[in-house]
Amino acid sequence: MPPTLPLAGVRVIEFCSTAAGPFSAMLLSDMGADVIKVEPPAGDGLRQWPPLNQGFSENFASLNRNKRSVVLDLKTPEDAALARAMILDADIVVENNRPGVMDRLGLGYADFAEAKPQLLYCSISAFGQSGPRSAEGGFDLTIQAAAGVMSVTGEPDGPPVKCGVPLSDFASGLYAAFSIASMLAHVRAGGQGAHIDIPMFGCTLGIAALQTSEYFGNHRSPVKLGSAHPRNAPYQAFKAADGYFAIAAGNHKLWLNVCSVVQLPDLQHDTRFVSTTDRAKNQTALKEILEGVFCQHPVAHWIEAFKAAGVPHARINDYAAALSDIQTEFMQWVQPLELPNGNTTQTFASPVRLNGEGFAIRSMPPELGQHTQELRALYAGRAA
Repeated sequence: MPPTLPLAGVRVIEFCSTAAGPFSAMLLSDMGADVIKVEPPAGDGLRQWPPLNQGFSENFASLNRNKRSVVLDLKTPEDAALARAMILDADIVVENNRPGVMDRLGLGYADFAEAKPQLLYCSISAFGQSGPRSAEGGFDLTIQAAAGVMSVTGEPDGPPVKCGVPLSDFASGLYAAFSIASMLAHVRAGGQGAHIDIPMFGCTLGIAALQTSEYFGNHRSPVKLGSAHPRNAPYQAFKAADGYFAIAAGNHKLWLNVCSVVQLPDLQHDTRFVSTTDRAKNQTALKEILEGVFCQHPVAHWIEAFKAAGVPHARINDYAAALSDIQTEFMQWVQPLELPNGNTTQTFASPVRLNGEGFAIRSMPPELGQHTQELRALYAGRAA
């Protein structure tokens, strides 16, 4: 672990539940920030999500390491005053309530802008803090639907499918953490704080740069292609004798290497496949030709063949395989994680390295309200 973590000494107050907000705050905590998670008496709803390890949610544990938990009923004047004192003592606030909720509690950005001008106040919401859809709620599924992701996911003749990973939640969390870190550099250089508005809808459109630029270029919405690519081929999953694997021949040299591996040198002269554009246009025919060869050998054969030829390749791993990959093991990304109930599980730690070193997990995910008394004592006399 680096001797001094980048965000050591930075205090974050988190008013978040489920995924996008807790993930962004955890990224900050991984970098050394002191994150205090404010939960309602019932707790973050994610605490109830299975799988449960003797009553403690493994899902909650995956997004809330390196944090402290305080239970506050923000509808009571006493606890709202304590929350205000905590915010005034902090550098950063992260919240993912619907727009207006924190304002009604007297804990919105406007309530602190004058008293603490250096405060960074990050609000994550479905559609943003202003605009005709700002009052609407949203979850990962509905944002993927609204932002176009489900229109390009799945097989061409299949029903709408969401990305299996909660893309909108975690992309928004990444945008939030990046924006906070950027603005923190600005504040430390003498600048003013800000209200950072993170709309999940906009973030999901933002990471779809290739799809939106395709639409702007030809005024046609991109369509579902399964695992295929609209501008490259062969660049998808293919069927072998015993399963599937993927190759990505993203340039002409790699295409020539594919022709060599499958021992069909004449393919490079076929007018349907001469250029990258030609191959993409005729990729259905190309796939049929290639799978006619691939079906003659198992996946392992083709993995070794394309590895030797320098063509990017991969098995279609499930998570058991991905988490036991030799690179995962080498990077020590899977770490033991102690739970408040005394049990030990495993978690995927920060993948980032600084000067060759990863980030240690400094503390377990907190039990609901584990640090309430400690923090009440700390702020005694300051809550008013």
